[in-house]
Order: sequence, then C-alpha cells, then structure tokens
Amino acid sequence: MIASMADPKVEVMGEEFLDLPEEPLERKTRMTPEMLERRWYQTVYRGDSMPQLTLRAIVMGSFLGGFMALSNLYVGLKTGWGLGVAITACILSYAIHKTMMAAFPRWFPTEMSILENNCMQSTASSAGYSTGGTMTSAIAAYLLVTGHHMPWPTLAAWTLFLAALGVFMAIPMKRQMINVEQLRFPSGIAAAETLKSLHSKGAQAALKARSLGIAGVIGGVVAWLRDAGKPFVLPGMLEFPGSIGGYALSKYTISFEMSTIMLAAGAIMGWKIAWSLLLGACLNYGLLAPWMVSLGAIDGAKLGYRAIVSWSTWTGASMMVASGLFMFALQWKTVLRAFSGAAALLAPQRAKKKNTATEDAMEAIEVPTSWFLTGTGLSGLGCVAVLCLAFDTRWWMGVIAVLMTFFLSLVACRVTGESDTTPIGAMGKITQLAFGFLAPADIATNLMTASVTAGAAGSSADLLTDLKSGYLLGANPRKQFIAQFLGIFAGTLIVVPAFYLLVPDAASLGTNQWPAPSAQVWAAVAKLLSKGLHALHPTARMGLLCGGAAGILIPLIEKAFPKYQKYIPSATGLGLSMVIPFFNSLSMFLGALIALVLERKKPALAERYIITVSSGLIAGESLIGVAIALLAATGLLTPP
Repeated sequence: MIASMADPKVEVMGEEFLDLPEEPLERKTRMTPEMLERRWYQTVYRGDSMPQLTLRAIVMGSFLGGFMALSNLYVGLKTGWGLGVAITACILSYAIHKTMMAAFPRWFPTEMSILENNCMQSTASSAGYSTGGTMTSAIAAYLLVTGHHMPWPTLAAWTLFLAALGVFMAIPMKRQMINVEQLRFPSGIAAAETLKSLHSKGAQAALKARSLGIAGVIGGVVAWLRDAGKPFVLPGMLEFPGSIGGYALSKYTISFEMSTIMLAAGAIMGWKIAWSLLLGACLNYGLLAPWMVSLGAIDGAKLGYRAIVSWSTWTGASMMVASGLFMFALQWKTVLRAFSGAAALLAPQRAKKKNTATEDAMEAIEVPTSWFLTGTGLSGLGCVAVLCLAFDTRWWMGVIAVLMTFFLSLVACRVTGESDTTPIGAMGKITQLAFGFLAPADIATNLMTASVTAGAAGSSADLLTDLKSGYLLGANPRKQFIAQFLGIFAGTLIVVPAFYLLVPDAASLGTNQWPAPSAQVWAAVAKLLSKGLHALHPTARMGLLCGGAAGILIPLIEKAFPKYQKYIPSATGLGLSMVIPFFNSLSMFLGALIALVLERKKPALAERYIITVSSGLIAGESLIGVAIALLAATGLLTPP
C-alpha cells in the first residue's frame, strides 16, 4: 500500500499524512524492493518530524498494557480467547491524556502526537497481549497435568524469554512482509485508522472515548454487585426451570450467567461462530451429556461442569485440533510462500553497496540484523536454559523447539498478514505432535516446547500488526520496535503474580469460575500423546474420532459449497462449545445476535460503537473481577 505523489492527504494534528489506497497488484510486482522502500520513505515517512518514542508514551503504554494484561488473563481463563488491545489502548490513551491536560495543564501542556500514540499502542499491545497468552494455555495446562505451580522465578523468566523471542524473530519478517510484499495485516490497518480518526476528528474521538468509558463503568458495576455483593448482591446465575433425565438443567450448566463479558465477546467474534457455539452447546449439554450419564460414562453423582467437560473435552479438542491443522494445510500456498521467502528475509539487510541516500536512510531507521541475531540468540538460549533446568528437557530438544519456532512463526505471521487470524493453536499442536514422537512419555516437555512455538508466534504476529500501523502512519520502525520490546517487561511484571493469585491451585481450573478451555485442550493433547487411546473411556474414544472427522469434514463442505458457508457451522465454534459451560455459549450467542440486529438496522451506529462498547464492557468487568479476586485472595474482601 504505497502512496503516489498524487495521493490525497488528511490533516492530522497539524501534520499531513497520506491516505493510502490499495496498490494494484500488477503495479507492485513491477517495483523492486528498493523502489517500494524509496517511495515510502519519500512520501510517507514522518518519523523525524514529530515526537514518537517518548517517556510519556512508554509510561502510558505500560500502564494501559498492564491493565489490559489482567483483562486478557481474565477473559482467557473464561473463554480461551485472547483479545487484541491496540485499539482499546488508543482510545483510552486519548481520553486519559485529554483529561490530564484539562486537570493538570502545567504537567500536561501538549497533546500526544499521533506517532507517540502509535508507540504507546505498541507498548500496550506487547504488555497486554504478548505476555499473557501462554498463561491461559500451556502454563495453565501444565498446572492441570502436574497438579502444582511452577516456581514464580521460572514462570517470570519463561514469560519474558518467550515474548522477547517472538519480538526479535519478527525483525527480518517486517521488512519482507510489510515493506516489500505489502501484506495487509487488517488489524494493523484498523488501528492506524482509529488513530487517524482520534487525531483528526475531535467530536468523534470524544464520543468513542465516552462510550468506552460508560461501557466500562457498566461492566465494572455488574462485576462488583455480582462478585463483591455490596451494597446488594446481584445473582451470578439465573437458573432455568426443568430437568433432563431427572437432573436439574443447572447441573448441565444450562442457565444464564449475569455477565457482560460474554455478551461483549459474542458481539466481537461474529455471528457464525456464535450460532455454532449455541448449536454445539445444545448438542453437548442437552443430548450427549445426558446420554453419557445414562451409560455411566459421566458420573451422575458428581454431575456438573467439571464432570461433563472431562468427557466432552476429547470430542471438542479433537474437532478444534483437526480443523485447525486441516485448514492450515489448505493454506499450503501461503505455507510455501512463507518457506520459499525464508532465504529472502535477510536480503534487504544484506544489501549490496548502497546506491542512494534513501537506502542509507532506510538502514538508519529499520531494525538492524545484528539486533535480530543477538536478541534471538540470547532469548532462544534463555528458553533452552529454562527448559533444561526447570522441566528436565534435553538441551537438543530445546534447540529443536527454538528452530521449529522460527519457521512456524514465519508461517503464522504470513497467515496473520493475509487473513488477520494468527493460528497459534495450530502452531502449538504441530510442536506437540512432533515432541509426541521425540519425547512420548514426557508431558512437561510436550507442553513447554509447544509453548515456545505458540508464545513466540503470537508475539511476532502482534509486533508485525503494530508495525503495519506504524508503516501506514510513517513511523520510525526502530523506535516502534523499542517500544514493543519495553512493553514485555511491564506485562511480565503484572501478569505473573496475577496468575498465581487468580489461580491458586489446580482445583481452580475447570470450574464455572475458570473453565480454562484452552488449557483443557492443551492438557488433553499432551495426555493423549503420553498415554495413548487405551486410557480413555470407550465413548470418549468414539467422541475423539467423531470430533476429528467433523473437524476435517466441515472445512471440506465449506470448500465444496462456498455460497452456503454462512449456513455451515464453524468447527471452531462447535469444538469450543464442548469445553466451556453452556451459559457462556448462550451469552456469546445473544451478544452476537444483538450486534447482528444493530448492523442490519443501524449499520453506521454499529460500525462506530460495537467494538468500542464491547471493549469497554470487557475491560470494565474483567478489571473489577480481577480486583475482587485479588482482594479476596489477600483477605481484604469476603465475597457473598
């Protein structure tokens, strides 16, 4: 997306920024990498004309990212989903800084520039997203299968090294995928558009900030009344009358949870996955679970979420894993492009003798190859050291895991650039399958080597998405990289102690409070690879095979009948519904339904407010929910 000299410009905070249209494919293919970079530097780059990497940007990003890390930890333990924080951080930063300017004009005399806010969102995104993903997947799964926490220094070092590995691995990918190949990275485009909107249209920016704040207060009040019970108690669950097979519907988790988070998550995730969730939940909790109780596969005396999910996880996990890997295989052209381009990643840095001042200038603002080699080497060695010392993994297995991670991160980043979906789960499962053969009986090695791949791949894709925003805004990529790297420390500082406080022991997971569906899937795959199919109940084995078959069949049907895709359920939605309670699926369905009606009746209003209000509800309720959990853990609050 390179702008020509005739491209329209928009006024943003006193500076002109190019409104970049999509570059025609045939035009891009006629341009050499040097020509593409020269055009960007001469027509778009503004990194030297306004503040960018400033102390206030880093402090604001670290502050917001720390809070968003708590929010993502909360949501991840509830749903298994990780939510991007860049756009929410942009709106919050704008609102907070405006408020501080009005309240303390002497200390906050000027507005943050658009490139400062871009740096801020990189720091926030790194702190809020890159550091917490592994907590709700591999780390929680490790707790499930071992029954105990790893020591906090181990977890802190692991989190830091993983996030750093992903950030440094993205360095050569940025120049190839963003500068040269011009991959879209849609979320990065959305963040850039949000920043341009905030900095060019004051009234619209104020409305977005106000709506996010109001939604945050609503979500927070709901969480406080429900979980703290002061000044009065809001019931946590509304139970439906009726029974199945002599057991109350609530025993099958068929009820309605008084929570705004799942409603908001449903509004964001979209209609297809949401109705697939409800369909799968009805099938699992309304038909399969009662049938398994009658057969004795599920103990009726202990009937509840934990008992049901111990059986249904195998069907849901196999469906999600098979679907993810199969859909990844269907993207074989993307995979081939990724691997065929691996040799070219370092080509721009290995440039021949520079011919122009522009090429010299590009080398001065891009992140150098030496940072990639040094950072990847040190963080990779750190991961290997933790694997060897804390998990008794052989050193050569750790090296293989890091090498696999580079190539799988390369694929994950390309898929993110082309589809805006990072296949973290599929990447982790590939590593789990590989180490299922290399270390078949070692569950800890299986989980933690896969954690290297999933954690680093997510961090790399997150950085490239942020760098896409900076590319469109004309930011200095080296300064933005530094901001992203600094955010790792803020996220680690917040999310590690919070995880221990929210999840004090293994019994906390797999409950109504913390279903931890992602961890359930990771643990299930690790156990299966270590013990084999014979350890499962015969009905669970049948569910495993049926789920795997459905995970392959559904994408094939979508491929065969592309015109009817909206009527074909999502394999991810069906599988996920079998590892989360029914009431979560119901709430997400209702949230998506509200969003769908609003999109059809009031499309402009929906486009403006659905993401903003949903983000506010999630942030407000999750942060207050985390605060209540922390207060309860420290004895400062006694929940009702």
